[in-house]
Amino acid sequence: MFERYYRELLNFLSRSVHDRDTAADLAQESYARVLAAQQTGQAVQDPRALLYRTARNLVIDQHRRSSIRAELETAPPSAGDEPALEHLPGPRSLEPETILASREGLAALVTTIDQLPPRCREAFMLYKFDGLSYAQIAEQMGISPRTVEMQLQIAMQACWRCQDRLEGVAPPATHRRPRSKRALP
Repeated sequence: MFERYYRELLNFLSRSVHDRDTAADLAQESYARVLAAQQTGQAVQDPRALLYRTARNLVIDQHRRSSIRAELETAPPSAGDEPALEHLPGPRSLEPETILASREGLAALVTTIDQLPPRCREAFMLYKFDGLSYAQIAEQMGISPRTVEMQLQIAMQACWRCQDRLEGVAPPATHRRPRSKRALP
């Protein structure tokens, strides 16, 4: 798995954090976490999807840490002393409930993606994980850009339904998400 996806994951992370060294660190941490998940006996049906989701979550965490550091550096000193950092709450992402919900949500999303029709899943993976444009996907798959758009729409609706189920939202049979309210994640 490492040899197969490392270069593309590193490129994905480099585009996200704009620093090759940080991207390499995040890629290594992503692989370590996926390997740890596999070693616990968890069934990982699509290791590539789990790897990218893990990497994306690490990028988000890294951005949060950076913004907190920036806030602390620009904050005025308190009463001549160093700020009491031990009284600050830890990141919510490390709370057990958040970790469990994240794992369950990821598993449900991976299952949803795995259940998509093969061509729909392929278009979705090329768009979301490889970052290809509609035109590039159309060329690679030998279909029209309009067909790519339709396949991605089907995939995204399936993901939104999955998210609704996870959030406990029971949409009526005619429920459709307005396009303008939710962009493709």
